[in-house]
Amino acid sequence: MTSPGPDAADPTQPLAHEPDLKERADAALRELAGYRSTDAPTHGGRVLSYVYDSGLEVLDEVAASAARLVQSVNGLDPTVFGSVAAMERDLIEFGRTTFHGPDAVGSVTSGGTESCLLAVKAARDRAGAGPGQSSMVLPTTAHAAFLKAAELFGVEAIRVPVPTASTAVRANDIADAIRDDTILVVASAPNYPTGVLDPIAEIAEITRSRNLAFHVDACLGGFALAWWDGLPPWDFRVDGVTSLSADLHKYGYAPKGSSLLLHRDRDRHRAQFFSITDWPGYPIVNPTLLGSRSAAGLASAWAVSRTLGADGYAALTGRIRHAFDAVVTAIDGIDGLRVVGAPSGPVLAVRTDPEASEPVDTHLWGSAVSARGFALQAQPAFTQPDGTVLPATTHLTITPVTDSVVDELVEVLSLAAEEVRGAPARLAPEALRELAGAFDSGAVTLDQALALPSAAAEEVLIAAGIDPHRHGGASDLDMPAIIAAVESLPRPVTARLLAEFLAAYCSP
Repeated sequence: MTSPGPDAADPTQPLAHEPDLKERADAALRELAGYRSTDAPTHGGRVLSYVYDSGLEVLDEVAASAARLVQSVNGLDPTVFGSVAAMERDLIEFGRTTFHGPDAVGSVTSGGTESCLLAVKAARDRAGAGPGQSSMVLPTTAHAAFLKAAELFGVEAIRVPVPTASTAVRANDIADAIRDDTILVVASAPNYPTGVLDPIAEIAEITRSRNLAFHVDACLGGFALAWWDGLPPWDFRVDGVTSLSADLHKYGYAPKGSSLLLHRDRDRHRAQFFSITDWPGYPIVNPTLLGSRSAAGLASAWAVSRTLGADGYAALTGRIRHAFDAVVTAIDGIDGLRVVGAPSGPVLAVRTDPEASEPVDTHLWGSAVSARGFALQAQPAFTQPDGTVLPATTHLTITPVTDSVVDELVEVLSLAAEEVRGAPARLAPEALRELAGAFDSGAVTLDQALALPSAAAEEVLIAAGIDPHRHGGASDLDMPAIIAAVESLPRPVTARLLAEFLAAYCSP
């Protein structure tokens, strides 16, 4: 007979420290508040990426209350927890109406990445292809989640270059890239890097004629573009669109994480499922990648959508449109900068204008804007498969709350440009420039760099002044220099180093 260990508790007795639980809980919350003080502000329109602030306090309140109501619910089995099925049905119906798919079916997922992964899995399995037996065609501007899906599901990603001026993929280029083993075509509405809408109807003509699945990734802006006037059809109104994803936790204004993945027909939807009875436990049926899952994101999204309704979303989109137009007009008036392409909204990208008499480096400009209280997002230049280069840009996400600070923002955009006008672009840290030189000379190969042990990769970061154990957050990082490093080194190497940085940053 096994004896209990020295610290074993008597299950018939109350917890020894139970009277102290409230005090411990209060201390934990105070500690969490201290951690939260290191976060970028999620409200007020000061962070123009990552957060999607409606500016309406009531939405925060109803989302938090809804999440609390289902705090103990397990979304694994909607037959046991009927609220999960009821809320999901309501959100699917809301998506059907919003995206003009009266017979569409689908699932609520944990976020855009999961929606994109499942769209690829469904297309592959519907086509009857195994790992390594299929390909998908997508623009270079499509979200990186599809590249993750390619890696996970063994689907080759054929990346189609986009024109460097417009960044909207050409339908003919998509057609030329399709192969006999292609099972899916992807386009964006809009894309994340520049906010440009791909030619959905033109691409759908091609996929429909070839009986191919066509996924429209509207994860980023779908719940804004649905009420954005003047756009060509881009959703299920377009015959040939077979699936569509749109994030409820972006312009649906719900907390992280919830997204909606819709399919035009039932058979495509069922192909995303994992189900098994061939094991000794209970029958498992998973419509998404997760098994046990919190119902908090689902409930929050449900409550927010019921609170806003279509008229509320339309009104918030109107605020976005006003702020978006003001920001675009302001940037168009700054000599040395240029908005990339013709973004449909609600996001845009800004590049250095090479034809200006005094170009403004976009990343120095973004840092100067951030120093004045508005955080922008730096994006590196990217060499496409055909050798053309998408220029380095600075990304801005416009939300309804931006409209309340747009006058200040516009002034800051202009002042920051004057501050850095004529300044040379930042160089990568010296240690990383030396590493780039070693690649150029052949002293270091890509295989050698990728085989670096974790500790050696960390030493490279520290030598470059990018110490993952310094926990000051983004304000401690010289983003223009880091982006310069990304541009100067082979991309797999910078991906390896950044993975090491984040792993070490979050480790005790």
